[in-house]
Amino acid sequence: MIVVHHLNNSRSQRILWLLEELGLDYEIRKYQRDPKTMLAPPELRAIHPLGKSPVITDGDVTVAESGAIIEYLLERYGNGRFVPAAGTPDKRRYTYFLHYAEGSAMTPLLLKLVFDRVETSPMPFFAKPIARGIAQKVKSSYVMPQIVQHLDYLEGELGKSAWFAGEQFTAADIQLSFVLEAAAARGGLGAQYPNLTAWLARIHARPAYQRALERGGKYDYAK
Repeated sequence: MIVVHHLNNSRSQRILWLLEELGLDYEIRKYQRDPKTMLAPPELRAIHPLGKSPVITDGDVTVAESGAIIEYLLERYGNGRFVPAAGTPDKRRYTYFLHYAEGSAMTPLLLKLVFDRVETSPMPFFAKPIARGIAQKVKSSYVMPQIVQHLDYLEGELGKSAWFAGEQFTAADIQLSFVLEAAAARGGLGAQYPNLTAWLARIHARPAYQRALERGGKYDYAK
């Protein structure tokens, strides 16, 4: 039995979605973030030394990292589904976007989250204006321009095809879902990006996505 070690409001939601798309049986073990730090609880370290989510166990196999989990599940259970044919331009795009999601696109969104918290975290009164000034400067001069650059790029890519790897839905779309949901929640992705907005609406309407939400529980990014 596949077991998904699922953290609320995290990347593991897209693993539940993939499992629903594949029609596989699986079990969910739920973990809650620390309400103060928003970090995963230490219990996850018993599953994987880094204590991060998502992690899956499948018999005696343990796999961490979203991209690696997606590749494992598709290789073992996919039977060719949700991956373009080998040697095609769509397969090259698929491989690129599967890695681009976490390798490039997610970094500025994480930086924005960090510096947003710097601005709002409790600290001695004399330090607040300094910390806020630094945070605002970094966001305005680097973080937000980077986010805009990535969103502009992705908007343009969806102008070429219905889905990120071509005209067919693939696991690259699943991998990019958390990135673009996070961008919609806190990174400025709105109506000025009609292709991305329409793509988000399409993935959220998929029956497998809705089933994953029902099983995974509260997920603030599914707007």
